[in-house]
Amino acid sequence: MKSITKKRLILASQSPRRRELLTQAGLEFEIVPADIQEIMLPSESPDDYVKRLSREKAQFVAQKFQDLKPISDNPSNKPSTQAIWVLGADTTVVMGSQILEKPTSNDNARFMLKTLSGNVHTVYTGFTLCCQSENRLITNLVKTDVLFKELTDKEIDWYVATDEPFDKAGAYAIQGLGAFIVKSINGSYSNVVGLPVCEVIDILIKENVIKMD
Repeated sequence: MKSITKKRLILASQSPRRRELLTQAGLEFEIVPADIQEIMLPSESPDDYVKRLSREKAQFVAQKFQDLKPISDNPSNKPSTQAIWVLGADTTVVMGSQILEKPTSNDNARFMLKTLSGNVHTVYTGFTLCCQSENRLITNLVKTDVLFKELTDKEIDWYVATDEPFDKAGAYAIQGLGAFIVKSINGSYSNVVGLPVCEVIDILIKENVIKMD
């Protein structure tokens, strides 16, 4: 069984993890990264933060296609706007009251890993599906709890030296070398990678963007 994309789908992200997850799910899509500032607003909760960024990313890319010429070769000879669905997403890691995004240096990565060591943290992903021609804007949030093993300084130094922690929220990749760090998870695995595939595909099916053959 393979999922078939019926309508044009655009991923508003250059994340290789999200691209790989959607490809593994059998989806056909284009990539148009969203160029927006990712800055948390004062008093904004992690939930609201990732949902807002996912909306802004989806809407930013959707705006680029709002003037797309209508399709005029349908059987009724009545022009209709081409349905383009844009998927935007944002992921962050939260430990207590701390938000741990992508590390900016080796020391910052070490700090994050020491903070997470032996503790449970939560991975938040907000995702938005936007289709201007169908006047649809759907935003959801998925959370996954992750328990780290107790890390030694030697393990942390080794992992940081691999360069894998960089460009990863929380300074680790569960789907990569960082698998040795994760003791258990409660919730969606793909959400920790960067996109809750089950929840995204559920909406794509309900909105008739894809079908299963």
